[in-house]
Amino acid sequence: MSAAPPPYRGRLAPSPTGYLHLGHARTFWIAQERAAAAGGALILRSEDLDQARCRAEFRAAMLEDLRWFGLRWSEGPDVGGPHAPYTQSERMAHYTAAFEELRARGVIYPCNCSRQDVLRALGAPHAGEDEPLYPGTCRPRRGKLEIPNPKSETQRAGVNWRFRVPDGETITFSDRALGPHRETAGRDFGDFLVWRKDDLPSYQLACVVDDAAMGITEVVRGADLLTSTCRQLLLDRALGLAAPAFFHCPLMTDVSGLRLAKRDHATSLRALRAGGATPEKLRAQF
Repeated sequence: MSAAPPPYRGRLAPSPTGYLHLGHARTFWIAQERAAAAGGALILRSEDLDQARCRAEFRAAMLEDLRWFGLRWSEGPDVGGPHAPYTQSERMAHYTAAFEELRARGVIYPCNCSRQDVLRALGAPHAGEDEPLYPGTCRPRRGKLEIPNPKSETQRAGVNWRFRVPDGETITFSDRALGPHRETAGRDFGDFLVWRKDDLPSYQLACVVDDAAMGITEVVRGADLLTSTCRQLLLDRALGLAAPAFFHCPLMTDVSGLRLAKRDHATSLRALRAGGATPEKLRAQF
């Protein structure tokens, strides 16, 4: 007799790097509706590891705008919960432990290449915010990566660390919104960052660690993160973690067809609210 599936746990994971826009609100609203339909819980996590862009005013506005729009959560930075803290900058011990496990397993390696170095090596422009395909400049030639011991902060910091993808392996998953999705490691995406030289985890590693630690059973997010999901599935496997299910929402675009971004202040929830919009009228557009 098979065990019953765990109770549904969804999450909202905004970054306080700017004001939330209508695209964020739609994705978060879908997450809330899916959690409610499953009789589950919704968790708020503040993804504030981008220290250069995160500001106190954005943190305060994030909570205010989410509440104004009608979003509610049972665990989060403002209400606490069994998996606290819910702010990523306060969870460094979790990320460090995961990094050391990856290093001990020989699946990551140090890399001196900057993003600009990678782009120059590729010899072609790269659009978007996703990681460009890494050309393997610093990748060790041997299969098992030889990482120096003992472990130390000095060895971890001051250099980028990349996860070595299994070249040629097809990563597949069934998305609950978009259906089957597959990408080939080494062709559709390459060795990716797990730790940055400023001694902070990458988005990929922090997301995987937090989703597992907080018991998230389904991740609802934008379709621009489909490739990130393939990377995160590899990290789940390397760390021995159970992967959540995924629901990738189509992106909202502006009148010119470009996806909404935080730099587009006209579509921020703050601006829409100041212009007289109500949550009910905005939700009617979804």
